[in-house]
Amino acid sequence: MTPVLLSLNIGRARAGAQSGDSPRPWRSAIWKQPVLVPLDLGWQGLAGDQQANRRVHGGPDKAVCVYSLDHAAWWRETLGAPEWGPGAVGENFTVTGQTETSVCLGDIYEVGSALVQVSQPRSPCRTLARRWERPDLPKRVVQSGRSGWYLRVLREGRLEAGIPLTLTGRPFPDWSIARVNDVSYGVVPEVGEDDLRALADVPVLAAAWREGILGV
Repeated sequence: MTPVLLSLNIGRARAGAQSGDSPRPWRSAIWKQPVLVPLDLGWQGLAGDQQANRRVHGGPDKAVCVYSLDHAAWWRETLGAPEWGPGAVGENFTVTGQTETSVCLGDIYEVGSALVQVSQPRSPCRTLARRWERPDLPKRVVQSGRSGWYLRVLREGRLEAGIPLTLTGRPFPDWSIARVNDVSYGVVPEVGEDDLRALADVPVLAAAWREGILGV
């Protein structure tokens, strides 16, 4: 099955609602909305998109956040959230026909006239918990392996919803995003230091993720 870019999503930073779990003022651009017109994809991401905290979001290694709509039914049932759909986790690309088990670190995809490469999993943070008012959501993401992933841009281009993602290179077939998650988070008992070192040696892994697993 050929993966498809189902939806392009962008958003601007705005204030989040204060609650018992979020008593302090906070800002985020996690609320992404589908766009029905073609967009340019540059080294830093989609035209018109924004990140509120550039220290942990965005940048060349995290230019595009990707999430699979194939997970939507599971999340709707698990969270009792019928509104879960494109942009639910703040992703820029909502895709079908791909999940963490079928996408590998370093995969290169042609999408529209752009060329992109998988750089790391998406790491769930408290902003995701705040957006859904579910403090346990980041933990559920890690435990379930339904993380999503990031892309770096190898060639800028123009794209639109509904087009295929064509795999043009898979240099590290042994490192699915699912395996990267298992090794990084230690959710599989047999994972050890040798696995972490092997992951850190994968040259296409985003520098920040490598530093995180090595404790640099």
